[in-house]
Amino acid sequence: MSDGTDKQYMMMAMAEAEKGVGAVSPNPMVGAVIVKDGKVIGKGHHVRYGGLHAEREALLDCKANGESPVGATMYVTLEPCCHYGKQPPCTDAIVEAGIARVVAGLGDPNPLVCGKGLEILRSAGIVTECGLCENALMEQNRVFLKYITSRRPWTVLKYAMTADGKIAAVSGDSKWISGEQSRRKAHLLRNRYTGIIVGIGTVLADDPMLNCRVEPSAGLRSPVRIILDSSASIPVDSKIVRTAREYRTVVVHTEKASGQSLKRLNALGVETLLCEADGSSRPDVACLCDELGSMGIDSILVEGGAETAWSFVSAGLVDEYYVFVAPKIIGGGNAKGPVGGDGFMKMCQAVPMAVADIALSGDDLEIHAYRKEFFETLDRKICLRES
Repeated sequence: MSDGTDKQYMMMAMAEAEKGVGAVSPNPMVGAVIVKDGKVIGKGHHVRYGGLHAEREALLDCKANGESPVGATMYVTLEPCCHYGKQPPCTDAIVEAGIARVVAGLGDPNPLVCGKGLEILRSAGIVTECGLCENALMEQNRVFLKYITSRRPWTVLKYAMTADGKIAAVSGDSKWISGEQSRRKAHLLRNRYTGIIVGIGTVLADDPMLNCRVEPSAGLRSPVRIILDSSASIPVDSKIVRTAREYRTVVVHTEKASGQSLKRLNALGVETLLCEADGSSRPDVACLCDELGSMGIDSILVEGGAETAWSFVSAGLVDEYYVFVAPKIIGGGNAKGPVGGDGFMKMCQAVPMAVADIALSGDDLEIHAYRKEFFETLDRKICLRES
């Protein structure tokens, strides 16, 4: 049975796993720590998609440290894989290394694994345990867990607003609502999630780049830029189109788009994706999520604007929220709020958010929340952020 010492080592493995953020999707973030006679003799994490898995990285670290893993305990945040993918089975490496005990945090819901990895280890005489720090690991690997079981991307809604709930002045001016620290956090979110979504209105109003701009930028990736544009009318001189060969860009359109517009965008390096229309003649975001999942996009960051936010909120698709509230008042009865659309008619229809954390972000207030149903599955006492 696992004890407090086991938990300590698993938390260390979780910290290792976090080092893979933004680099391993659609694979999970995984960390491993190898302990022998009360001493950590090796540790590692899944560094990048297609690279060695955490277990093999940790075993290599043992070798680099001049330590033998024979008879040791391996703590790994996810059940070791037992199938051939871009890498051979980790179960083979664990057995060959002479590991005596494996403590896994989460069982792997991937049908190719799903208990088979631990069974192979048990059959080889290795003592196995599973479920240590399970709730915290569910939070850490929430993207992978949803994607592997539903083939739909984990959806994050992020916006900044003034204290009176505005995302722009009456004139449309919106730079800047939030402070420098909050804007930096927003760019780090772009590194964490695979795709970023805005509507054509945001492109026309702000001419954004939608890439990840953080110093130092080494090792950070920019997301796939996804533009909701029913008629594929995005200007060819926009920053998005002009940089489409540098950053993968997808324009999502309906049957309203002309063949000429699509050919013009394709010639400039923009991918185009036909999506059926919703009741407002915009791309249906529920269908879009199915399409993105089939494209291997496991997570999306919805950044704007108000109509795009409403389309995801009203469809019940938002899994996570980042809300930055700036300590300023701009007023204006016609100034936009962060979520537009028709709105719900009754307060009882409001979409509930489960607040996970409230913190200062420079001078701003940062609210981090989840879809209520997801957060209710977590034990807040051992949430990842307490590590």
